[in-house]
Amino acid sequence: MRISARADYAVRAALQLAASQEDGPVKAEAIAEAQDIPHKFLEGILGDMRRGGLVLSQRGGNGGYRLARPAGSISIADIIRVVDGPLVSVRGVRPPDLSYTGPAESLLPLWIALRANVREILDGVSLADVASADLPAEVSALAHAPDAWTNP
Repeated sequence: MRISARADYAVRAALQLAASQEDGPVKAEAIAEAQDIPHKFLEGILGDMRRGGLVLSQRGGNGGYRLARPAGSISIADIIRVVDGPLVSVRGVRPPDLSYTGPAESLLPLWIALRANVREILDGVSLADVASADLPAEVSALAHAPDAWTNP
């Protein structure tokens, strides 16, 4: 699985908003600067997040962006889906829409299992979890596995 720059930036922007929930709307420029995200690229991402119902925007001198819901009710998967589409696809096709024949036939359940695991992790972690550095125990265990940080 590959996380795009767009998805990475969107999650980081949402985390910045989660950390600033009590302070009111945050300007895109402030998010871009705090997270080292190109401002113009971020504007497009925030627009997608607004259309996807994850952030609200407010115009004016005291304007900016804020989360549309509490950080605990927005999963990392919600953000990735809004800016990048499905979490797992094969050649741009969702696994249930694929079909294989012959010796490749067992690839389909493999792709489905992969998608199920990705969903389990990304749907199970909220912005609040990441912002508070309190990841679910299952995710922490995976991240602390001896070979998790090495490249094969």
